[in-house]
Amino acid sequence: MKIKELMRSPVYVVSSNETVARARNLMLRHRIGRLVIIEDNSPIGIVTKKDISMRLDQAEPQWRRRPIDAIPVRVVMTESLITIFPDATPRQLAELMIENNISGLPVIDNKNRLAGIVTKWDLIRYFSELDLDLKVKDMDLEPALTVHRHHTISHIIHELETNQIDRAVVMEDNEMPVGIITRSNLTFTEMRDKTDALPQKDIKMARKDSYAGIKKYRYIRDVVLVAEDIMSSPLITVDKEDTATHAARIMIEKRIKGLPVMGNGLTRILTGDSIVKSILTM
Repeated sequence: MKIKELMRSPVYVVSSNETVARARNLMLRHRIGRLVIIEDNSPIGIVTKKDISMRLDQAEPQWRRRPIDAIPVRVVMTESLITIFPDATPRQLAELMIENNISGLPVIDNKNRLAGIVTKWDLIRYFSELDLDLKVKDMDLEPALTVHRHHTISHIIHELETNQIDRAVVMEDNEMPVGIITRSNLTFTEMRDKTDALPQKDIKMARKDSYAGIKKYRYIRDVVLVAEDIMSSPLITVDKEDTATHAARIMIEKRIKGLPVMGNGLTRILTGDSIVKSILTM
């Protein structure tokens, strides 16, 4: 099989002068994770959900900030564009993804024109259709990063960046997993603050005149959003004894790239990277 049989076309593109708001809206509307940046009809860069989510926890003083939605795409895009040709193989694509730690490549024809785009989703779909006797427990699984449901978005972003991981499993007080937070949850969280501070929610503070009395709302308070406000739930999991191709089909069906692996507790996650690495050993 060749990349030209896996790639998707047409490709969603933006110019470097368009805003992050425009990029986010395109990603959300079309359920995609990256956009190719075009100038003079040639690809010059790429912007991903990760590029945008990494800007959420800016450290600059507020007076120097602009709302992230108003920032031009050129500020957050990746300029070192890695491409692939239509006649390349899935294994060559997997090698490029692993070597460069990327999950999507523009497909360029011999005239340097944008012919399509190929992503980790396309490799997962390719893998799911193979006839393999391989179990989830035999895959190269990632450690599971966990956060509490009351952890703030700022804390979660810090943990993701520190551990170089794209997702965190949200735990309840009883150590049971109740949801998951990914780059998509962070990228598409509504950002209301004009100073680009992390988003907040309004909560009504109430008290009772007596133990068994009626709650009376006293005031409304702004608090920062926490894990349970943006997590995806219910949590979709696989068992360590399931076949790898079955897990890949769940990923495609549910449109998720990380499946917590159950069996003797939650310790690992099957990811798209796990599948890409398996393709390299086939």
